[in-house]
Amino acid sequence: MTSLKLPRTLRLDPSDTFVFAHPAEPGEWAVTGSFLFWDQDLTVLEGKARSAFRSGFVGVNSLGFSTLVVVSEATEAERDAAVEALAHHIHERLGAPNRETARASAREEIDFAASLCFVPIGSVVAMHRTQKAGEISEAFRTLHQRTGGTPGADRLHAQARAFRFVETDDEEHEERADLIGLARSPTASGA
Repeated sequence: MTSLKLPRTLRLDPSDTFVFAHPAEPGEWAVTGSFLFWDQDLTVLEGKARSAFRSGFVGVNSLGFSTLVVVSEATEAERDAAVEALAHHIHERLGAPNRETARASAREEIDFAASLCFVPIGSVVAMHRTQKAGEISEAFRTLHQRTGGTPGADRLHAQARAFRFVETDDEEHEERADLIGLARSPTASGA
């Protein structure tokens, strides 16, 4: 029996909570979600709505958006539950004429999402969605962990990094920057 794989929403940092008006919860089964934009004038999207269109996968439980998904193992029962959760939204919130029509649409969306999972379990996938000549197009890329060599040894990343992750076991006080306070201070304005 072949392993069933589906994408799950992934939140590596809190950025999705700032980028999207309604972020998905981490760990939800996900679909691409282009159907949420079919009846919208995409030329007028701005801000968070535009970000959702351009790069948001959709969690099937919340209909919230996630920038990244991770390819995950799933059971048939989990797949069926994802279809039912999405069918509920398609019927109740998006106006499908009946539950069976909604279920068929949800199954199609879940099947397409599963087709993106041809890469190994644990692979992270990002999407870029565009519209040209009235058609919505999706492009996907898999993000791989760099293997071998010294981190930062390649010539593109040999210079200083914008940030780095440091793991500690300590319960030290966390440093925090009050950017709004700094912007309001007299020294920040040159006074």
